[in-house]
Amino acid sequence: MIIDDVLGDAVRNNVEWVQAMCRSHGLTGTFGPRAWTSAARTPLYYPDAVTLTADAEVADILAGIDRTTPGASVKDSFARLDLAAEGFRLLFEAQWIHRPAGLPAPAATGDWRPVRTAEELAAWALAWSGDDADDAELFGPELLADPATTIVAGYAADGRILGGAVLSASDRVTGLSNLFATGDTDPSVTWAGALAAAPADRPLVGYEPAHRMPAARDAGFEELGPLRVWLSA
Repeated sequence: MIIDDVLGDAVRNNVEWVQAMCRSHGLTGTFGPRAWTSAARTPLYYPDAVTLTADAEVADILAGIDRTTPGASVKDSFARLDLAAEGFRLLFEAQWIHRPAGLPAPAATGDWRPVRTAEELAAWALAWSGDDADDAELFGPELLADPATTIVAGYAADGRILGGAVLSASDRVTGLSNLFATGDTDPSVTWAGALAAAPADRPLVGYEPAHRMPAARDAGFEELGPLRVWLSA
C-alpha cells in the first residue's frame, strides 16, 4: 500500500472507532462523501465531525453539527482547514502513524490480554482515566459487544494494571488508540504490550502528538501526515 492509501485507511479506521464510541452512548453519526458528522454532541474527547477526504470544505462539517452550545470539536484529518474564522481555536496537532504488518513485536512485560467483563472494563477505565470516575464512564460495557473493538490491558504479577490500549479493526487495518501507562510504568512497556496483543498480520494505524512520536518510532511506527483538532468557543 502506498502512503496515500494507508493514510486513507487510517482516517476511515479512526472514524469507525469514533462511530463505535458514539454508538455505545446511543448516538449515530452520518458518513457523508467528504466528512463524518454527528448532529448531537459526541461523548467526551470525541469529535463532532471528522474530515474523510483531503478536499473536504468547512461547509461539509458545519452543516452537520450542533453549534448551539460551546464545545463542538472538529478533527481535520488532513490539516487543510482553517476554522478560526468560524469561532474555533486549534486544540492540538498530531501525526497519523502506521506500522506495517509482519514486523516482530518487542518482548512484552506483564500479561497482556483482552478485557472481557464489565468489571474488568471498569477497572481498565479507571486506570486509563487516572482514577477520574467521571472520565472513566466514557467506556461503557456496550463496547465489549462490538466485534470490531478489542480493549486490552496489561497486568503485573500482583494483578495491578500496567497499562492498556484499544484495538479497532476495519477492512484493511487495525487501529491503535487510548494507549496509556499507569504509575511509574515505562511507556515502552505499554507499546510492547499493545503490539503483542494486536494481530501481527495486519497493519496498525493511529495518531500521536509530537511528544509521543519518539516512543511510536521506537515501536516501529512511521509518520503518514498531520492532523488538527479544533474546538469551538
